Amino acid sequence: MTSPLELWGGIECSVVRLGGLWRDQSRETGHHERLDDLDRVAALGICTLRYPVLWERCEAGPAHCGWEWHDERMARLRELGISPIIGLMHHGSGPPGTSLLDAELPERLAAHAARAAVRYPWVTAWTPVNEPLTTARFSGFYGLWYPHECDEERFLAMLAIQCRAVLLAMRAIRQRIPGARLVQTEDLSRVFSTRPLAYQAEYENGRRWLSLDLLHGQVDGTHRWRERFIGAGIPVAWLDEFLTGEAAPDLTGINRYASSDRFLDHRLMLYPHLPRGGNGRHVYIDTEAMRADLPAEELGWKARLGEAWHRYGRPLAVTEAHLGCEDVAEQLRWLMEAWQAAEDLRAEGADLRAVTAWALFGAIDWNSMLTRRDGHYEAAAWDISDGQPRPTLLAQAIEALAKTGRFTHPALAEPGWWQREDRLHPGLRAAS
Repeated sequence: MTSPLELWGGIECSVVRLGGLWRDQSRETGHHERLDDLDRVAALGICTLRYPVLWERCEAGPAHCGWEWHDERMARLRELGISPIIGLMHHGSGPPGTSLLDAELPERLAAHAARAAVRYPWVTAWTPVNEPLTTARFSGFYGLWYPHECDEERFLAMLAIQCRAVLLAMRAIRQRIPGARLVQTEDLSRVFSTRPLAYQAEYENGRRWLSLDLLHGQVDGTHRWRERFIGAGIPVAWLDEFLTGEAAPDLTGINRYASSDRFLDHRLMLYPHLPRGGNGRHVYIDTEAMRADLPAEELGWKARLGEAWHRYGRPLAVTEAHLGCEDVAEQLRWLMEAWQAAEDLRAEGADLRAVTAWALFGAIDWNSMLTRRDGHYEAAAWDISDGQPRPTLLAQAIEALAKTGRFTHPALAEPGWWQREDRLHPGLRAAS
């Protein structure tokens, strides 16, 4: 790669509906009230920022704040020389009156995209729908988020509707901003298992690629999931429209968390402290793969990024690197592992453009996927627990990476918790 790896930033901004309740992370972290947060970001040398112009916040409804708020912040970003990657839906389901099962949602989001493009014609990078697969899983498979469904057909419908929304939104944007780029984000996980559950892991490992396969135009007549989409009521014309390549991302953004990779284990007695899950055929434990005794080379940032590069062969970036914990040294190790993995893959020929330090001002209640209002705060580059943003060690690392591409610190001599022996569940330690 001729150009250096870049350090980007991102602000946690999800607007999630839970029944009749709404969660708005911009308000809950206080970013909604702090215009000078953008000056803090600029001071670190961050020149690219994932930033929200969310549909639910621009239109009437519980999350509404109107266009004036966005106009002020977009103008400030432009003054500061920060290039935004605008997000239009971030784990959302649209304003009141629509949902992820609404076949008209794609056209409606495209109308919002057109309005945003008219207001901000200088913005060239867009993410119409953040993590459509993840949102469909939590809304359509696990029932945690609105509209709280729990079956495969509704999951597939939500996924196809969101991906069609990406296609139509980008079409509307490009009609007004020729050359606008699609930066498509997705949480990329891998599922591991004990031998009796290999069939379940194979199913989930096929499912994990569906949003990106759709957008890359790979769900053709040979794709194993095409008939499942059709069986879920997705029009063949929708599926075929993706085959044109119009919705192929200009840059695919890979997000990954400590809980992303999963391990399925039928040996229930080894996990007396964990809840049981199942699929109707087996009862099993579904836990973080990092807490299982698995080969290190199959886990980690490099493994997942390498899979995406080999599958699509198109430009990549890490678009969310954030570790939810109270130990900022662990957060530093997580970010630096992502950075080193990107550098290593670039050296091997992969087209990796950037690593994004996510949730710069923290996040609230993501330990329960926003389903509880505990006020559980995770700091990041800034800690706002005292009311005003206070820079942390992570901010120092971000500034160094943004300005020089390098950062050293004594904490990096120690492995992260996900690499230490004591990471294993007690039952697994006893069995090994």
